[in-house]
Amino acid sequence: MKRAVLVVAHTGRAAAVRNARLVVDRLTGAGINVRILATEAADLRCAGADVVPAAPDAAADAEMVIVLGGDGTLLRAAEIARPAGAPLLGVNMGHVGFLAEAEPDDLAGAVDQVVEHSYSVEERMTIEVTVRHNGTATGTWALNEASVEKVARERMIDVVTEIDGRPLSRRAHRVARGGGAADGSHQRARAVRRAHGRLAAVDARRGNPWLIGGS
Repeated sequence: MKRAVLVVAHTGRAAAVRNARLVVDRLTGAGINVRILATEAADLRCAGADVVPAAPDAAADAEMVIVLGGDGTLLRAAEIARPAGAPLLGVNMGHVGFLAEAEPDDLAGAVDQVVEHSYSVEERMTIEVTVRHNGTATGTWALNEASVEKVARERMIDVVTEIDGRPLSRRAHRVARGGGAADGSHQRARAVRRAHGRLAAVDARRGNPWLIGGS
């Protein structure tokens, strides 16, 4: 099967567009099939790439998803990569880039590693979120964090956080009236948050591979 890579870029940033074109040229020149999203095709203008709908199956059977942009672009690409179980390689074109693995100066070397297949995939945790309200459960997921907001900003909210059934914070320890200390090395975590009748359960577990680093 021919190798395939999906390239996602922040088309509102000239540097991201310019570098995305370089990535596409390098990959297609190496005989790798490159896909770009239909919503970005007009801005990227990459003649050698296949244009695919911006849908969950855009990364189906892709070796990876290369993302050029900031954390927002990477989070958007993660929504596409997750159903396919495709790893992400983030190249920071934003201001901070907490989630990106590579910087623009590293781009040429990173793409060469992809071409040579000389990279490793590092697994990171994702968060599965279930919100139950009046007997109705709604589920979603998060790459790095999930937040619980309250409707009335002037009112208090009680939060109880547990890992393997043990309170995580001092506040939670007092609420639970006992229990030992817990650290972040646990593979599973559960947080229960109550806000005016709303109950949210957060279950963090090791998810699909999503980050690529040089070998």
